Amino acid sequence: MPPIPHGTTLAFDFGETRIGVAQGDAELGITHPLATVSGADNNSKFAAIAVLIREWQPVQLVVGLPLSTDGSEHELTRLARRFGRRLQGRFGLPVYWADERLTSLYASGLLNEAGLRGRKQKPALDQVAAQAILQGFFEGGWVEEFHG
Repeated sequence: MPPIPHGTTLAFDFGETRIGVAQGDAELGITHPLATVSGADNNSKFAAIAVLIREWQPVQLVVGLPLSTDGSEHELTRLARRFGRRLQGRFGLPVYWADERLTSLYASGLLNEAGLRGRKQKPALDQVAAQAILQGFFEGGWVEEFHG
């Protein structure tokens, strides 16, 4: 696989209701939870994402690719790929897919350690999962790059 470009990266933990977003710097390998995007429709979600892209000026985007534990794809995988293609089409940035298996469990564990349990986790869970996706991406855990 080619090297990851240096610079700001935004990562997305795609969900049909909520999309977690994390930010990081590929050269430093440091990631941070950033936001949880939700809205009544796709237009409002993409409008919120556009604000983040204008603010952070990323050089690339990463979308978590939900796979079954055996690595096979399913309906949510198809929807995440569609989301990534839309990101690339709207913003013209390189889009990478990264394996997101078990990131939500990892994020939940981190939030438990921080004292957030149960429903208190909901506002932060998706963005911490996006952070885990981005950290995995920086460590070489990406699946493929989308070429539009």
